Amino acid sequence: MRYTPSKQYLWAGLVAAALAVISTVFASQWPAALVASVLFLITAAAVLLLAFRPAIEIQEQALLLGERSIAWTSIARVDRTGWISPLIVSLTLVNDERIVIVFPGNLDDSNALLRHLRRNARQALIDNIPYPQFWGVTLPVAQAAKPVDIPRVQLLRREDEAEVERLYQLLKTVGHLDTRQPDEK
Repeated sequence: MRYTPSKQYLWAGLVAAALAVISTVFASQWPAALVASVLFLITAAAVLLLAFRPAIEIQEQALLLGERSIAWTSIARVDRTGWISPLIVSLTLVNDERIVIVFPGNLDDSNALLRHLRRNARQALIDNIPYPQFWGVTLPVAQAAKPVDIPRVQLLRREDEAEVERLYQLLKTVGHLDTRQPDEK
């Protein structure tokens, strides 16, 4: 899977830049508009930085963040912040290196990326919960097997049981129950 930033961030950044230019024009007539111009310029820069973030790619063996590859087995923790759109996730690697992933995507893509990160980091703590427990996979607890008392149901009468036992003993000694000779068939 490949997750790319949403185009909405690009458009929002361009609109903020245009509003910064318009506010600068009005600042020549009204000096207080210069404050709005600076705020729009800061907003435009921040949103455009989000719009040009590298793509995040989920592969079988690794997570690709732009040019950087992180093996799933090297992720020790996956911690979600309160941000969903843009998605901000903190990864802690086994060597205690912390990586903050910022994904400026739409809500559906952000939720899908978070699910993929949690699903593929099989040896990690997910929001401080072990992977098997987080996904509801419980390991079976070994319990001593209790002998079950099954009531014996009588299927045959005593006379029939005696006949079956006699035939069984005869079969064991002779090897067959047919009293006819083999050439009589």
